[in-house]
Amino acid sequence: MNYCSTRSGETVSPSYALLHGLAADGGLYVPETFPEQVLSSATLDHKSYQELTELVLSYFFTNFTAAERKALAAAAYNADTFRDARIVPLHSLDTDVTLAELFHGRTLAFKDLALSLFPHLLTAARRQEGECKDILILTATSGDTGKAALEGFKDVKGTHIMVFCPNDGVSPMQERQMRTQEGENVRVAAIQGNFDDAQSFLKRIFVDKDVRDYAAERNILFSSANSINIGRLLPQIVYYAATYASLMENGAVAAGEIVDVVVPTGNFGNILAGYFAKKMGVPIGKLICASNRNNVLTDFFKNGVYDMNREFYTTDSPSMDILLSSNFERFLYYVAGGDTQRVAAWEDELARTGKMAVSAAELTSLRQDFDGDWIDDDETRAVISHVYNDCGYLLDPHTAVAYGVYLNRRKRGLTEGRHTVVMATAHPYKFPPVICRALALPEAADPFLALGEISAVTSLGLPQPLADLRQKELRFNQTLEKEEMKKAVLAFIDTIYEKNKQKG
Repeated sequence: MNYCSTRSGETVSPSYALLHGLAADGGLYVPETFPEQVLSSATLDHKSYQELTELVLSYFFTNFTAAERKALAAAAYNADTFRDARIVPLHSLDTDVTLAELFHGRTLAFKDLALSLFPHLLTAARRQEGECKDILILTATSGDTGKAALEGFKDVKGTHIMVFCPNDGVSPMQERQMRTQEGENVRVAAIQGNFDDAQSFLKRIFVDKDVRDYAAERNILFSSANSINIGRLLPQIVYYAATYASLMENGAVAAGEIVDVVVPTGNFGNILAGYFAKKMGVPIGKLICASNRNNVLTDFFKNGVYDMNREFYTTDSPSMDILLSSNFERFLYYVAGGDTQRVAAWEDELARTGKMAVSAAELTSLRQDFDGDWIDDDETRAVISHVYNDCGYLLDPHTAVAYGVYLNRRKRGLTEGRHTVVMATAHPYKFPPVICRALALPEAADPFLALGEISAVTSLGLPQPLADLRQKELRFNQTLEKEEMKKAVLAFIDTIYEKNKQKG
């Protein structure tokens, strides 16, 4: 299996795609030939998460042996990395809807599921390519990716990681998780801007020849831990397969029965992985794209127009505060039937005008697989309150957006009688101010005091990864203007180079 760019005929090996992240022409790597209809309910049945990981990887990373893939899965998914042996346990709110809990990893967010595996994939690819340069991971985050990437790459030999997050654009607990990150090879900086600003800058860095040459002269290679890297995206397919296997095991669905999936969506990686799972044969009907007030994706699935020329909102679901969804380009590649010239033209139009559109026929076709809806912050808090008071279950704000979208669709009779899975993407305790407002509890400036109030009411214990934060040193306090990001990257390159010189 080789990989090609979404914008040209460039073709590379899996290891090269893993190491470099972004194609030289600015496009994203996709499988040269997608493995369609290779999975079924029978092939998923009674397999562990580790076994499903090896199975899914076998279709995309044919450069590794079965034994190597099994070792990668075992290293990523174990008692040291996940608090629940099932990796993705399910929770039923009623007979028609199930929550897939994707937040039992080290940083309490769904990003752990891919970022526990990705460092092992990257290390194996580096060894296979005979790459001697140090790897500098550059990552933009809207909240959860940053901490999960930092934790995944912490002190991994031959790698360094720098994360940029929006100042005042993540929750207090997300910010504290990143600013207290341990490890000698990590850096964190906030920017005066939003996630789109950080992500756009990093994309420019990856195709900036002068910066890449500067790094190469210092024996450093750029890569990414965002889902623009296939090593981040493709492992996410596994939890859709695992969720369906668990639904069969607990009797929620019969083998082969179609389920709909609602996904809280920002950068389009999570829901794209669901689309890939469906293409591979997992019995998924509609993929419902759930958005907050930054509803550019919802509008696209309604009218076929992706229009970024709108106000950007900072909301109670910060990981979804995105207008330029990177993985959307990969989706457009499949909408265009693999026509790279068409994708390149769309991306050029989007860059120039902030807007692009698909044809009426393409919109009709993609709506066979996708739909979208959104709710605002008031509705999000109302959903959190409703689910806790009626079911005794506490949702984080992103999952609440998805569940609220599901409830609205059910009221309108759009669920077609199918069982629905809501992808629960984070532990609620990562967002104490929102939870306090939703449950009408006193708000405190100190997030740990707020969590004490929540815990006293809900009896939900504080997870150890969050409890440990109270005692950790705040290591990273830098806040940059977005125009200073390039200078910060170059300075980190110099630091890595000087340290390596001292080591000899």
